[in-house]
Amino acid sequence: MSTYDDVNHLSAKIKPKQQKVELEMAINTLSPNYCRSKGEQIALNVDGTTYEETNTYSTKIMDKQTFTSIQATTNTSRFAAAVFRKGELHITPLQGILQLRPSFTYLDRADGKQREREAANEGGDSSQDEAEEDVKAITVRFSRPESEQARQRRVQSYEFLQRKQAEESWVHLHYHSLRDGRSEHERQYLYCQAMDASDNSELVKTPKEYLAMLMPPMAEEKMPTGPSNVLSMAQLRTLPLAEQIKTLMKNVKVMPFANLMGLLATGIDSTAVLRCIQQVALLVQGNWVVKSDVLYPKNTCSPHSGVPAELLCRGRDFVMWRFTLERWLLRKEVAAIIKLPPEDVKDFLEHMAVPRINRGWEFALPNDGNFIKKHPDVTHRQQMLWLGIQILFTLFEMKRPSRPGEQRLKAAQERARLSQTSLQHALLAKKREAPPGSDVQVKQEPLSDGEDGEQPMDTSSATAASLNGGVNGYSGAGSPASEHANGTAPPAELRDFVAKTFKKDSVLTLSELKRLFNLHLASLPAGHGSALMAVSDRMLQDAILLSQCKQILVPFPPQSTAAPDEQKVFGVWETGDALDKQHRRLLYELFSSNFRVRRKVIQTRLAQEFGDDLAKTDVDRLLKECCGSLSGWWYLKGTTQS
Repeated sequence: MSTYDDVNHLSAKIKPKQQKVELEMAINTLSPNYCRSKGEQIALNVDGTTYEETNTYSTKIMDKQTFTSIQATTNTSRFAAAVFRKGELHITPLQGILQLRPSFTYLDRADGKQREREAANEGGDSSQDEAEEDVKAITVRFSRPESEQARQRRVQSYEFLQRKQAEESWVHLHYHSLRDGRSEHERQYLYCQAMDASDNSELVKTPKEYLAMLMPPMAEEKMPTGPSNVLSMAQLRTLPLAEQIKTLMKNVKVMPFANLMGLLATGIDSTAVLRCIQQVALLVQGNWVVKSDVLYPKNTCSPHSGVPAELLCRGRDFVMWRFTLERWLLRKEVAAIIKLPPEDVKDFLEHMAVPRINRGWEFALPNDGNFIKKHPDVTHRQQMLWLGIQILFTLFEMKRPSRPGEQRLKAAQERARLSQTSLQHALLAKKREAPPGSDVQVKQEPLSDGEDGEQPMDTSSATAASLNGGVNGYSGAGSPASEHANGTAPPAELRDFVAKTFKKDSVLTLSELKRLFNLHLASLPAGHGSALMAVSDRMLQDAILLSQCKQILVPFPPQSTAAPDEQKVFGVWETGDALDKQHRRLLYELFSSNFRVRRKVIQTRLAQEFGDDLAKTDVDRLLKECCGSLSGWWYLKGTTQS
């Protein structure tokens, strides 16, 4: 306390067990920095106006200050007081290190005085109740036996510790300044009295041993133990390069090549990494996806369903192959083709895709075009591998024995082909009996007279043109019926597929129908469906119009991002039920003039046409079959803008 050396120390006391010290020091009230009025106000608040021997400030002014110690640290074994003299270092261990801070207990006493004064004032106002207050009821309570746990909690409580500390009495001390003779005498105890080494029993270590104690040898860092199937990056880099890549791909499942290089140690040749990655992964959209046989080794089975690893690998390879062709897949369609339990199909998709609401499963990573451009040889080799996998799928379908269900299906298809001629004549007659006009606006796409052949199916669309007097947008020889008469009608297998598809979904866009048709082709056994391989857009639309369906001109907004095929919307026109046909006609009329409609508008229009007795269940069924809802608006299926 070098700044208080010249200050008058009034008193000092200590509690040895608690290592607590208090010092009272005088305040220079004559200093120009001292506010006398403030000092008098503090003394008045603490002691009041009366004079008592227990007053804190006997001079009616704050003329002293109390300092109370706190322990700077609880563990003093690492600290010592050292004195260097004549080339010798004398070290003395410490039992405690204290820090003195100003005490403000006088403020607590001032608050207590204030509460006493307020209580006295309130007591004076209620003197009439003094007689009643003299008689008080006394409640006698007996303490319950204290349990051991309750006693421990009481001993460790703050109130108990405060009470124990208050029980230790203060020991009053005499203060000696820094330059006092007694202080100099006490400082001599900091020097070692027995300088003979033989009498020094503390330092018995040799210099080498003492140095080892000061700087112990570095202990070999022990790796933390983790789960047996988890490796840290430090442990991973101790493995051979091939094992590192295999372990990373098993854990990550799908990864760009740049990320893989970032996880490996610096300085590794990318050519060596490419050579190793092709042994455990396949290239899908420029990204590497772990091979199925790495995840499902031989003689293992599915943890969900117990399906053998061979079938799991084949199903997962099919999912990977489909992602080489497109970015989106539907789980139901994949499960219908690979014939595996839903849990396993979901596992396959989670390995390499992420679900999107109302869209399906999208491949997890964007197409890495940089890798494809930078490594064309690797890309070509991977394409050849995928071609071989596709051929294996075909051979498996050829070798698979026919089951009774498939035999019945083939027989039904044969009967359908035999009766195709009569069905076509009946359909042609029905089309000729159709009225020349229609309330529904139909998009019409004429063909040039010189068109001799069909072009393969693509995603482009022809310019719409209005042809008056045609049946469902076709006139004269350009209609499907006339083409059928000329022998150029869509194949029976295509018409059968379209009819079954619209039986499930009443409204479809051309884009959605083409996607379902491609899935249908992929699921056909080898050698089947050869007549469906060269189907054009025009042929597919003819098959739609010959399946009791019509095209609805939905007025898409100018800012719509829908592709041309997504703007071609077809709906089932005739279902056999006359009332249902009228409901559909009114619904299609509404969507021919509005891109989206409120439910109230649909109900009002139907009520105007058929009366108020229209059943709510009929409206619900119609909307469920033909429309979808988003944010309170109803759209025809497939036209909702995401």
